[in-house]
Amino acid sequence: MPFTASPKLAWKQPTNQPLSTLHSDICKILLAIILPPVGVFLEVGCTGQLFLNIILTILGYIPGIIHALYVILEY
Repeated sequence: MPFTASPKLAWKQPTNQPLSTLHSDICKILLAIILPPVGVFLEVGCTGQLFLNIILTILGYIPGIIHALYVILEY
């Protein structure tokens, strides 16, 4: 009979990401809320995503935040 984990213990399963990666993502998200281009730069570097985010932030602060959060959570 193979061992199967009970559903009650499923939340205790370790994640694939190390804890330091989770902490850096939290810092990037906070930076994305305060200054969206900085969070995007830390995630993808100097790419087209950064320039798009700068333009969106200039046009409106909220679109810049939404794009920054999308980039950080997607990559």
